[in-house]
Amino acid sequence: MEIETWIAWYKEILQNFGFDRKSDEESAEYLNDYLKNQFINDNSDKKAIYFSDLPTRENIIVFGAGPSLKKHINQLKPKITANPNQFILISADGATTALIEDNIVPHIIVTDLDGKLEDILKANTQGAFLVVHGHGNNLDALKLNLNDLKNVLGTTQSYPLEYVHNFGGFTDGDRAVFLAVKLGAKNIIMAGMDFGEVVTKYSRPDMKDATGPADDIKKLKLKYAERLVEWIEKNEDVSIYNLAKKRIF
Repeated sequence: MEIETWIAWYKEILQNFGFDRKSDEESAEYLNDYLKNQFINDNSDKKAIYFSDLPTRENIIVFGAGPSLKKHINQLKPKITANPNQFILISADGATTALIEDNIVPHIIVTDLDGKLEDILKANTQGAFLVVHGHGNNLDALKLNLNDLKNVLGTTQSYPLEYVHNFGGFTDGDRAVFLAVKLGAKNIIMAGMDFGEVVTKYSRPDMKDATGPADDIKKLKLKYAERLVEWIEKNEDVSIYNLAKKRIF
């Protein structure tokens, strides 16, 4: 997706959600300055990475935090373990917890740092790259957690900066799909991406129950995520298989 095409989506999102673009850009600038300082200081401990450092293959699985996630992990795990070099695994934020529970470490985590940080840190320590998003509601989380992370690439919803990218996408899940496209995927399998009206404890770690009804804001976010994935299917040279809608194995 070209940046100007995304910005048209972004302006619509700002209007419909009442988000503050200035706050989005403040978080992005903080993230950019942090990553820039890592490179200036030689980045010897690999706190920051370049896009070219991310692993890629033609086949990428994107894990979202929807109610079908655990079922899809069980379905995919035999394929993943039998041939670990066949797929790149990208988890959307809280979906990382479900993978860790099954002793699967994703190659890449797309996160705005509101999933279960303990599991994101665990996966990061075990080699997962982090694509960390800066937006208007997570500046405090960036300030609190960035120093504990390594192998970080930054993203923003607004115009990209020197060390902060914009590959397209709004929620962690559809941003992960846009990232897979940018990485050159030819086949993308979406797991745990239901785009429905139910949220899980993986999406909302503070929930008491395993699942619960999505609030109106979450429902609208998921509608945008689904629309954006549909845009990818129509406009990018990639095949997308959503396991919530069809079985491929």
